[in-house]
Amino acid sequence: MVAEAVDTGELEAISLTSGVERSPEEEVFRVAEIAKDLRRFEVPIGVSVTPAKRSSEILKAAGADEIKYNVECLDPDLFRKVCPEVSLEKIKTALEKAVDVFGDNRVFSNVIIGLGESETALQEGIVELAEMGVLPVLRAVYPHPLRVGEVEMVRPSPERLTDLVRRLKRVLDDHGLRGDVAETGCYRCTGCDLIPHRDL
Repeated sequence: MVAEAVDTGELEAISLTSGVERSPEEEVFRVAEIAKDLRRFEVPIGVSVTPAKRSSEILKAAGADEIKYNVECLDPDLFRKVCPEVSLEKIKTALEKAVDVFGDNRVFSNVIIGLGESETALQEGIVELAEMGVLPVLRAVYPHPLRVGEVEMVRPSPERLTDLVRRLKRVLDDHGLRGDVAETGCYRCTGCDLIPHRDL
């Protein structure tokens, strides 16, 4: 598939997004092998995986240029409900380590908006990520029929999303981060989300 994309002359970047089939560790090694093979195309590679032990070092060594570990929800109380059996603090620790490995403006994290999150927790969490050197991706929730009644899912209005991204841009500016230098992933694509320094 990638070779065919190269033949069009339009391939500019590669983004790999992975779930967890058996374990985060196995998935990291699988994605690392894919990234190694894709280096031959000489375009930037971004990866989005569940963090595991030394995952940033492994993926960087394999040729990844950017990385994304998703916090999903920045409200600690709500996180325990929407992401049971997952540690928000472990994800934050992995993000912080990823910045040490990949550098500023090269580490990202999805934050889903519309789960009933506290505005205070959301804003404080965005600042915390930026202080680490992480660029949050503010993603409007897509209500899923399999979780109806289990989790609140109310799609935010365009006005709320626009306001949040404007505030995110100010936070990034305050911390010397730029959304328009991303080489891969959501900040490069802009297809699903409003991106600071690109859209606003």
